Amino acid sequence: MFTSAFVGASAVAPLGMQNRQECDVLVVGGGPAGSTIAALLAQKGRHVVVLERDGFPRFHIGESLLPLNLPLFERLGVLEQVKCIGVHKPGAEVVSDGHSHTAIFRFDQNPYLSVDHSYHVRRSDFDKLLLDNSRTLGATVLEETRVIDVELRAEGRSRVTACGRDKMASLWFPRFVVDASGRDTLLLKRLGLKKVDKRNNTAAVFGHFRNVSSTNGSAQGMITMHLFKHGWFWTIPLPDDVTSVGLVGTRSFFRTRTDDLDRFFARAVAASPGLAQRMANAEPVSPLTATANYSYSSPRFSGDGYILIGDAAAFIDPLFSSGVMMAMSSATLAADVVHAWLDDRKAGERQMRAYERKLRRGLHSLSWLIYRINNTVLRDIFMASFDLFDTRNGLLAILAGDFYEAPGLMPPLRRLQLAYGFLYPLSKLGVRLPVTPKLRPAQL
Repeated sequence: MFTSAFVGASAVAPLGMQNRQECDVLVVGGGPAGSTIAALLAQKGRHVVVLERDGFPRFHIGESLLPLNLPLFERLGVLEQVKCIGVHKPGAEVVSDGHSHTAIFRFDQNPYLSVDHSYHVRRSDFDKLLLDNSRTLGATVLEETRVIDVELRAEGRSRVTACGRDKMASLWFPRFVVDASGRDTLLLKRLGLKKVDKRNNTAAVFGHFRNVSSTNGSAQGMITMHLFKHGWFWTIPLPDDVTSVGLVGTRSFFRTRTDDLDRFFARAVAASPGLAQRMANAEPVSPLTATANYSYSSPRFSGDGYILIGDAAAFIDPLFSSGVMMAMSSATLAADVVHAWLDDRKAGERQMRAYERKLRRGLHSLSWLIYRINNTVLRDIFMASFDLFDTRNGLLAILAGDFYEAPGLMPPLRRLQLAYGFLYPLSKLGVRLPVTPKLRPAQL
């Protein structure tokens, strides 16, 4: 048995006053992961309850969606609604002042991709859309309801205690528990499974701005990654002429902060001339926010009567806007696991093992790239005037959401690793890949 307490007993009503209810599946968290699995299981006829601690809409970062999100939106029946609230995203642009070069990655020119665009969204609108859709499809959603105690049981129903906005406690007895609590990592913490990845401890500062000059020509609407010595920036065009701008830097760089957050951010922008030019007349819409991106994972993501999805299972650096896609894709995979487990425990356990393997494969693909994004060799591969070992279309497919590539003799990630392994020793001898002239877009 596993138990956890999040608040003292005095914060909730006595046990005798508690409301006791049963359900097939209880989902903790109503973000993109939780709302996706709730919608899919409700579509299959399951009695699903979502407990979300916040009231929606609420602010969240992670506003640039990936092309392979779109088939998931279509499956959920929200593709047209996402289109209405989003900004068209035809690809990604990478600017490196160190290389005096800009590379453009277009989704419609990639032979590995069946989807040629995506969208940028305000997460407050997007997350509410997904949560409301899960209601429409039959899930029960309780907002401003915090889980305060969990007992996972290998046999029979688990027991979950929650506290609503009225401070009244309620007892839930689900057949299955889905942890979609995000970076709160409800079960990872309480089971002692959370393993911090010390190789990838970064931090971020981000905010919304007006009057950030837009990218012109073929890069219009793209997310732009500005590379600089200590990390990278994102710029994401949002509705109403607002631009999301964020800095992801190394821990050593953030230790140099001696002034307030605004001045620190301004100093970092000044270190990226390409971005500084775009932000010369920028005006903040809201105060800056800082957060630590402590990456973490777990030796397992599921067990008897429970499964972890999205950031509740693992978190890695938000490079390449992978967060929402990882949340929704893991939720989609987990929905099949839970549905099978409720009908046939043995069949469900087999699917759990497949889920674990697939999720870990996706995390490995992204982590390999993220560990090396500040390395000169990987940046050279991004910016080079030719494609060594034909790696970049496959790389772009991974970054477009195809994280779970099947193992094979020479999958895209393996080709990239070979190119990296070939170039790394040469870089120690001063040999670098050639780059086209100053800030001339390279069609990759």
